[in-house]
Amino acid sequence: MIADVLSEANSRMERAVEAAKEDFATVRTGRANPQMFQRVLVDYYGTPTPLQQLAALANPEARTLVITPYDKSALTAIEQAIRDIPNLGVNPTNDGNLVRVTMPELTEERRKEYVKLVKGKAEDARVRVRGIRRQVKDDLTALKDEIGEDDVARGEKDLDALTKKHVDLIDVALTAKEAELLEV
Repeated sequence: MIADVLSEANSRMERAVEAAKEDFATVRTGRANPQMFQRVLVDYYGTPTPLQQLAALANPEARTLVITPYDKSALTAIEQAIRDIPNLGVNPTNDGNLVRVTMPELTEERRKEYVKLVKGKAEDARVRVRGIRRQVKDDLTALKDEIGEDDVARGEKDLDALTKKHVDLIDVALTAKEAELLEV
């Protein structure tokens, strides 16, 4: 019974870590990365549609991203959606067949702002993991009458180890993203 509760907690914490990594991927570095456009929604015939469903993304050079729409009539909508992305600071160009996005160099000040942003996202992820821990701890406490205090105490100890493991995974991802952001 405790193993089931801990297994569920582990899977929920892993999802929180993966969500944090996806959040980190959306933060801009000095290079063009198709993952930065992962959450871009384009107004396609009045319906918000993910950019990946409307176009192929490729980066032929380190700081250039080429977006080739499957439907040429969506070019201006894609261009506008990219222009509306906050904190990106790019001006996409449309040549009639594709949209080209050239990433400008990041200033030192801007890099530090992005590091702060990523640290905030990491703290949010840690809070999610701790929230899962709190819920599972309450579930274990509710099982105290059925399985006994010693088993609950062992389960809580395992839960704490699981929480530490996932918080450490978030910290490792944060350190890697910080290094990537501060790399000139």
